[in-house]
Amino acid sequence: MGLDDAVTKPHERLAALLTEEMAQVDLLIRERMRSEYAPRIDEVAAHIVGAGGKRLRPMLTIAAARMCGYDGPYHVYLAATVEFIHTATLLHDDVVDESGQRRGRPTANLLWDNKSSVLVGDYLFARSFQLMVAPGNLRVLDILSNAAAVIAEGEVLQLTAARDLKTTEDIYLKVIRGKTAALFAAATEVGGVIAGMPEEQVRALHTYGDALGVGFQIVDDLLDVAGDAKATGKNIGDDFRERKLTLPIIKTVAAADDEERAFWKRTIEKGDQRDGDLDHALMLMDKHGAIEATRAEAMAWTARAKQALTHLPDHEIRDMLTDLADYVVARIN
Repeated sequence: MGLDDAVTKPHERLAALLTEEMAQVDLLIRERMRSEYAPRIDEVAAHIVGAGGKRLRPMLTIAAARMCGYDGPYHVYLAATVEFIHTATLLHDDVVDESGQRRGRPTANLLWDNKSSVLVGDYLFARSFQLMVAPGNLRVLDILSNAAAVIAEGEVLQLTAARDLKTTEDIYLKVIRGKTAALFAAATEVGGVIAGMPEEQVRALHTYGDALGVGFQIVDDLLDVAGDAKATGKNIGDDFRERKLTLPIIKTVAAADDEERAFWKRTIEKGDQRDGDLDHALMLMDKHGAIEATRAEAMAWTARAKQALTHLPDHEIRDMLTDLADYVVARIN
C-alpha cells in the first residue's frame, strides 16, 4: 500500500478512481437543475447542491456499475437521479426540522423561505423521475421510485415516533431505513441492474447498500453520545437536546426502572430539560450498557455489508467498498 493509500479515506480513494464519471454526474446535475422560467429554482438548488458533501450516494451507483463491468452512459443518469432524490429530501427535511444550518451553512429555508424549499424540493423530485426513465429500464424505475416512497414513509413515521417513549427498536429501524438506508440500497442495486448482472448479485448489491446505510446511521447516532466533538464537528448530546429517540436512548428506556422512566418522560416527551440532565442521560446509557450494545449493532450491520460483497466480482472497487464499510465503524472505535 502506497503513502497515498495510507493517508486517504476509502471514499476519497473511490472518488479519485471515479473522477471522470463523477464530473459527468456533476455536469448533468447542474444542467438539469436549471429552470428557464423560475430563477428562484436555480438559486435554491445551486445553494444546496453546491454545499459540498461527499456525493457518496451517486458514487455508490457509479462504483457498482463499474465493478459489474458496465460501459454504457446510463449509470451517470442514475447517479444524478440518486443525488436529486437525496437533495430534494434534504430541502424538505430542513423545513420539517426547522433547521437553520446544514454542513455549516445557512439552510435554504432560512435564506429564502419554507415555501421555496418545499417547491424546489418537488421540482428536484420531478427532475429525478425524468432522469430515471432515460435508460428505458422498468426495473430501474421500480427500484428508484420505490426508494422515493420509502424515504417519504420513513419521514412520516419519524414524525409520529419522535418523542414517544413507546418507540421500539423495530420502529427505529424502519425510520432509519427510510432516512438513510433506502437510498444507499437503491443506489447500489441500480448499478447492478443497469449492468445486467444475475439476480443473486443484484440482491447482494441491495443488501450491501441497505446494511451500509443502517450501519452509517447507527454510527451517527452513537457519535452524538460517545463521539469526539472536535472530530465530528457536532456538540455531544445534540440529539438528546432535540429530544430525538436514537438507538442508545431507546435501549436505555427499554431497560429503565420507574424512576429512570420518569426522567426520560420529563426530558424527552415533555421537553423539560435542566442543567445536568445530559450528564444523567449519558450515565444511564452507560449503566445499562446501551452505548456498547449500539456499537455492537453498528459492527454487525457493517459486517453484513462486507459479507454481501463476497457474492460480487473480484475487483479493486469491491475492495474499496469493503474498506468503506470498515471506515463507517472506524469512527466509533
